[in-house]
Order: sequence, then C-alpha cells, then structure tokens
Amino acid sequence: MCSYITERVALSGSAKGGTDWRRVDAAHVYFDHPFDAPLDHALGLDILSEADGGRERIALELSAESARALAQAILAALARGEAEHGAQASADQASIPHY
Repeated sequence: MCSYITERVALSGSAKGGTDWRRVDAAHVYFDHPFDAPLDHALGLDILSEADGGRERIALELSAESARALAQAILAALARGEAEHGAQASADQASIPHY
C-alpha cells in the first residue's frame, strides 16, 4: 500500500541536471515505494522549478538511514557556514518564501 506522504518546501537556488544549470523554486519530499532504488520504501526528493512548469526535475531516492545522514550533514554545514560567514548567511535564508 502506498503512503502518499508528501511535503513541499519553497526553495531559492539552482540545480544542475546533465550539463545545464537551472533555477529551482520547490522541493517535493515524500516517503513511499521508490521508482528505481532497490528498497521497499525510500525518502524521495524531487527538486524542480514550478515557475517553469515543473517539467524537469532532479530526483533522489534514499534509504531512511541515508536521508537522515544527509539531513544531519546539511544542518552541520549550515551551522558551520553561518558561524564563519555571520549575518549574510542568515540574510540569504530570509529571502526564501515559506509555504
């Protein structure tokens, strides 16, 4: 049975797919049966530009353990970066729209 557990978050940034960089403005995060990863359930992360119609995406399918490790690494990198670069990193965060 599929869970259809999905969260959406607004983004401000860029992603590289193939050889091209493109702007991204949203991520869809879900926990469900993967399309490709050899797992029963996976944390899926689709990064896309809804402003461009969401036709192209960067997708990840991770084990729960890998997803937690990635989340911890992201938080650790942000904490270190903000400590080293001060207020500018926090000001950049304030410009991201929240839903």
